[in-house]
Amino acid sequence: TSGDIIPPQYISEDAQIHRCIIGDGTEICGRVENSIIGAGVVIQKGAVVKDSIIMKGTVIEENAVVEKAIIAENTRVGAGCVLGCGEEKPNRYKPEVYTDGLVTIGEDSVIPAGVRIGKNTAIIGKTEAADYPEGILESGESIIKDGDEA
Repeated sequence: TSGDIIPPQYISEDAQIHRCIIGDGTEICGRVENSIIGAGVVIQKGAVVKDSIIMKGTVIEENAVVEKAIIAENTRVGAGCVLGCGEEKPNRYKPEVYTDGLVTIGEDSVIPAGVRIGKNTAIIGKTEAADYPEGILESGESIIKDGDEA
């Protein structure tokens, strides 16, 4: 049995949800399709989440687009980010792990506002705009901050 006391879900009147599993304590003000959303996740107004797994405590800020991603616990995806864009290329760091067009983000990571992240990518750690040349992490690339391991 669970002893956690978690509030119920909040789904705004503007939210759109199709074929999803939504955890307790989640707040959804954007659009979510074919996804699993963990407990305590916040999906802000204008954000779109498709074909993804978003784990507990994560925040997807306004107007971000997340497509075909696995995002671990307590991550923040900045406003206006686009995850899962571009052409598919093999991942240079671990091609046997980061495959199938997925964007993979480790726990406690931060993605700054407005960046674009390609397919077959891996990010671990608190990143900043300077980590993304021209605001982009190309498909097949990875950002692993010192002290973190993929």
